[in-house]
Amino acid sequence: MAEEKTLSFPHNISVDERHNISITGVTDIGGYDEQTIVAFTQFGEVTVKGEGLHIIRMSVEMGELVAEGTINSINYSEMKQRDEGFFSRLFK
Repeated sequence: MAEEKTLSFPHNISVDERHNISITGVTDIGGYDEQTIVAFTQFGEVTVKGEGLHIIRMSVEMGELVAEGTINSINYSEMKQRDEGFFSRLFK
């Protein structure tokens, strides 16, 4: 059985004037639309809610997510059992 490697990146969230957000330490994306972005990190699930949200850059290899739009809230929650994320399914 092949052992799956788990990449570890430093985790930070930076918000610029409630319009731009940068999240590092991202391991996967659970889903997104114009009101919600769900990202997974080794510290839990991060949910960003807002209006007109648009992912500018996402790199699982670098563990980075950059998005823009009006940011109304950022919420952490414990990791839940989940299906594979959007990008994992996309690049299989």
